[in-house]
Amino acid sequence: MSGFHGLFIPGPTNLPFRVRQAMDVPLEDHRAPDFPAFTLPLFQDLKKVFKTEKGQVFVFPSSGTGGWESAIANTLSPGDGVLVSVFGQFSHLWADMCRRFGLAVDVIDTEWGEGAPAEEYQRRLEADKAHKIKAVLVCHNETATGVTSDVAAVRKALDAAKHPALLFVDGVSSIASIDFRMDEWGADVVVSGSQKGFMLPPGLAIVGVSQKALEAHKTARLPRCFFDYSDMIKTNKDGYFPYTPATTLLHGLRASLDMLFAEGLENVFKRHRRLADAVRRGVAAWGLTLCAKDPKWYSDTVSAVCVPKNFNSDDVIKTAYHRYQVSLGTGLSKVAGRVFRIGHLGHVNEIMVLQGLAGAEMALRDVGVPVEAGSGVGAAEEHIRATAPKLKLGKVA
Repeated sequence: MSGFHGLFIPGPTNLPFRVRQAMDVPLEDHRAPDFPAFTLPLFQDLKKVFKTEKGQVFVFPSSGTGGWESAIANTLSPGDGVLVSVFGQFSHLWADMCRRFGLAVDVIDTEWGEGAPAEEYQRRLEADKAHKIKAVLVCHNETATGVTSDVAAVRKALDAAKHPALLFVDGVSSIASIDFRMDEWGADVVVSGSQKGFMLPPGLAIVGVSQKALEAHKTARLPRCFFDYSDMIKTNKDGYFPYTPATTLLHGLRASLDMLFAEGLENVFKRHRRLADAVRRGVAAWGLTLCAKDPKWYSDTVSAVCVPKNFNSDDVIKTAYHRYQVSLGTGLSKVAGRVFRIGHLGHVNEIMVLQGLAGAEMALRDVGVPVEAGSGVGAAEEHIRATAPKLKLGKVA
């Protein structure tokens, strides 16, 4: 098959050639005297992405799930209470992990398609007079439903309730793509992964940890070993790791950070918003709706598109994959068969977004969904053209 396969799942995302090239290096001595000259600036630059000056960022050879585990195991004790809202598959999985650790999990069941309900967080925190809740969990961007929550509002709920609980944030599909302000929003542990906005292969859990969480770590009693923050602190301060790091991925991470800073983080966020708006206009032109119930929840990294009743979204996904070499994200758990997902994050531009929409549009028509040819692509084109930088063109004599 000639050409490139179109990758429009919400992770892993497209791998820039520059990042791929940066990882094509000989294996090296990770205990060499000059290794810290590479790693120490890397640690500092990661703090800029999380927008923290006071916190510390750890890089584990792991998936985002390992980052979740590090947050729980390092800061909590058996039987501690946690408060979490569940409104998609990934927020559900985080709650399930807490149960497996023997924590007392208070779940705010929320309709899939909505985001974290800050008012309900505040109500339950105010009712917790004994402060049994030790951590509040919120999924910043629920990848399963294409919903982004207001983390700042959850912090305000904690402050309004005068509650001392730690604030944990799942930022796996938001960090480096959607604006996140760790210090300003008072987030204590923020979990991300390499395969989303960082434009890398899977394999790194990138975790921001506040000083408050590091203090809690000193008295937390859940068992930990591989993810122990103490081991990381002890070795990271000198530019090393407590075990063999994924050095090739770290070189890719260096290239990724350089790309993000060259574009400018604020411009990265604007690009994601602009391209997401193009996708949303395309979906509306098809006559379809998003899983996200309201524009305030719309995600700038992934759109979960609902298919009409009597259609199966898996048919759309299979058709796009086999007929047009386009990968779309599948519906998960409660929305299986009801939605397909278009990932528009990381290393993506206007033409790539149009490619994904075209593949999805043809697949929709192939399975019988009444979509007018060119409607979604055309609507996205018009938005992209209207918002593109203006050029000064020369006149022809």
